[in-house]
Amino acid sequence: MFTSFGKNPSGEQLDSLLRSAQYSQGGFQNISPTEMMIKKHSLISMTWKFLQKPLSTRPPGTIPSVRTDLKSFDQEQPVIIWFGHSSYLIHINSKNILVDPVFSGHASPFLFGAKSFEGSDVYSVADLPGIDLLLITHDHYDHLDHRTVKELMPKVKKVCTSLGVGAHLQYWGYDKQIITEMDWGEQAVFFDTLQLKAAPARHFSGRSLTRNKTLWASYILEASDHKIYIGADSGYDSHFKKIGEDHGPFDLVLLETGQYHEDWPFIHMIPEEAVQAAIDLQAKLLMPVHWGKFALAFHDWDEPVKRVISAGASAGMKIGTPRIGEPLVLGDHIPDRHWWEAIAAS
Repeated sequence: MFTSFGKNPSGEQLDSLLRSAQYSQGGFQNISPTEMMIKKHSLISMTWKFLQKPLSTRPPGTIPSVRTDLKSFDQEQPVIIWFGHSSYLIHINSKNILVDPVFSGHASPFLFGAKSFEGSDVYSVADLPGIDLLLITHDHYDHLDHRTVKELMPKVKKVCTSLGVGAHLQYWGYDKQIITEMDWGEQAVFFDTLQLKAAPARHFSGRSLTRNKTLWASYILEASDHKIYIGADSGYDSHFKKIGEDHGPFDLVLLETGQYHEDWPFIHMIPEEAVQAAIDLQAKLLMPVHWGKFALAFHDWDEPVKRVISAGASAGMKIGTPRIGEPLVLGDHIPDRHWWEAIAAS
């Protein structure tokens, strides 16, 4: 269990992080002052509150999915396969990019915590193709899963992640030589065809009581004629508009739309803010993520997608809502069925 906590940077690696413009006062900082919680709760009271979440935070039935052969894509256009929450596979330029995979059934170091919804774990590491690039946006348990990345290791050619997160991966057995860490504003080219640039996000990091010893980031992916924004976890802030002005328009933006609450309004977006962020980014298409697999807040399990669709319709923003495993093909097939309604009606 304690191995799953990972290991924060130390020694020479820590020394290199201290040179980051984002690092001050003993940890990484957001652009804007950002409180984690605006209401003070003791650890005991908050834990009890989470243990008493309403039944509506979990679906009343099985999450539907589509079985797709992930090892034999034949589309020329970019393909995105969602695995629930913030885990997805991007197939682009004949390369496979896997983002924040969590296939263990839990978004927690403990087997009794943050259990995935019934039906949301139909895919496993064994179903995945070879992974050309593993992208980890930050080190929270619902984005960096110890068991999953350990199982993935033989399949992974390269890793890209935010500053300091490589320390966890090296502790778990990954070769330092295949890991690229990036600060906000830095970029790297992989396989001569994929360009990734790390960009700001408004969030925090940490796998224990110690916070912000590693960086969190969003990512701009450019390949051929396509541009995709990988939003990771972020509260709403001015960085979205700046990224849109500097790098937009985007063919697709993947933005978190779930696990929000009034007690932590600065580190996660409500759905309406996600739509505004997509507008700021000059997005042609928004795909909502960070929902549909785990109950990490107190809202109804399907409230995020309902609200983002309503806000998108009002703002004229196109929304893609694939089922788990259902291909979203840019320029060809954009699933938009309200599949969650069938669960509510069953």
